[in-house]
Amino acid sequence: MCHVIVTCRSMLWTLLSIVAAFGELIAFMSTDWLVGYPRTPDAVFGPHGATAAGEAYRPTLGIYGRCVKLPHTHRGVLCGPYAVHFGEIASGFWQATSIFLAAGILLLCAVAFISVFTMCFQSIMKKSIFNVCGLLQGIAGLFLILGLMLYPAGWGSDKVQVYCGQDSAPYRAGLCSMGWAFYTAMGGTVLTFICAVFSAQAEIATSSDKVQEEIEEGKSLICLL
Repeated sequence: MCHVIVTCRSMLWTLLSIVAAFGELIAFMSTDWLVGYPRTPDAVFGPHGATAAGEAYRPTLGIYGRCVKLPHTHRGVLCGPYAVHFGEIASGFWQATSIFLAAGILLLCAVAFISVFTMCFQSIMKKSIFNVCGLLQGIAGLFLILGLMLYPAGWGSDKVQVYCGQDSAPYRAGLCSMGWAFYTAMGGTVLTFICAVFSAQAEIATSSDKVQEEIEEGKSLICLL
C-alpha cells in the first residue's frame, strides 16, 4: 500500500531541489556570464540623424553563446550560440567547465524528478531515497564547484579578449564584469549543498514516530508539520 507522507521539511527539500536544478540549468544556457565593455556599433544615418543602431551597448558572452548588436541592422541585439560544435567552445577550460556543469546539472535534474515522488516512495532497494538523493546532490555540487573554478581560467582565450579587451587573462576579466548567470550558478551550487545536508532532515521527518503511528492507524495520507 502506498502511503503518501507530506511534511514541511520534506516538501521544503523537494522545492529547494527543484529550484537548484532549474537555476543551474538556466545559468548554463544563458549568455550573461561575462558582460563586455561598452561599445558603439556603426551608426546608421537617416533623414533625422543617427538611428538607435548607433547607441552604446554592452555585449555578453556565455560558455557557448553570445549576444551582440550587428552594425547596419535594425534587428537590435542578436543572441545565439557562437560554438556550433563542442570543439568550437572558446577554450579547453570552458570545454571542461561545460562537461562538469552538464554532469552536475544532469544529477540535479534527476534528483528533482525523483523528489516529486518521495511523498509516496521513501525507500529504494531498502535504502532511504532521501539519503541517496542527498549523496547525488553532494556529488553534483562537487562537479559544479570544479566547473566554476575552471571557468575563469578560460578568460585568456582569444574569444574573451574580443569582448573584454587585451588585458583579460586567466582569472582576470579585464574590461568585463560578471553577469547574472555566473552569480546564479554560484548561488545554485551553494543551494545544492544546502539541499544535500537538508535531505537528512527530510528523512528524519518522514520516518518519525508520529508518521509510524499514523501508518499503524491505517491512514494512507499523512500530513505533518
